[in-house]
Amino acid sequence: MNASKILQQLMQQASGSQQGGSGVDVKGMLSGLSKQLGGSGGQGSSSSGLDIKSLLGGGAMGMLVGSKRGRSMGGKVLKYGAIAGVGMLAWKAWQSSLAAKSGGGADSRAQATEGERVEVLSGEIQERRSLELLQAMIMAARADGHIDEQEQALITEQIDALGADQEMHDWVAQQLKTPLDAEALAREADSPQAAREMYLISVAVVDDQNPMERAWLDQLASALNLPEEMARELERQAVQAG
Repeated sequence: MNASKILQQLMQQASGSQQGGSGVDVKGMLSGLSKQLGGSGGQGSSSSGLDIKSLLGGGAMGMLVGSKRGRSMGGKVLKYGAIAGVGMLAWKAWQSSLAAKSGGGADSRAQATEGERVEVLSGEIQERRSLELLQAMIMAARADGHIDEQEQALITEQIDALGADQEMHDWVAQQLKTPLDAEALAREADSPQAAREMYLISVAVVDDQNPMERAWLDQLASALNLPEEMARELERQAVQAG
């Protein structure tokens, strides 16, 4: 499975989208999606409820979140900056929370128990963390219950376009159908840093003004044993990153 490759590509897409570029073949994507959905290349939406134009800025990420019917991709929902810098921002949130409590930073021993940022991991540990974050992102995107079978197939195709191997393809397809379970997701976190990253990337995907998605975030924060002030700080970092 090549989860780390897929996550890195999504983070790169997020970075490009935040800076105003898509990093994807816009015309090709529009044409391909329109054909699959039975529309024409000039149409902005389809009978499935997908707003095709809203998907172009984020490739696979745009597809994942754009599948939520009637949503704007203008930055109010998908927080590109938070995805692009998920590890650093989660670490920054921890440091900010610690400073607010103690008035100072953490010593080296405290930092050692927190776990490493996803950006600096390697090998099997990086693969595992990447899988955790992808799982968190998919569950968050599904929290409002509005991804049907056709949309699941399109999302899987977009992940495949990033270079997913067969094992990764099958895993994504399974995650799009597996019942949402915050406790099971939280058990995958292997460190406090991993827990913060999982929550932050979830915040980046959801619309916290949607009651179902706000409820999912609250369930996840509880399952991850995140103190309320830490959850709020992670949300603040996500919004600030844009």
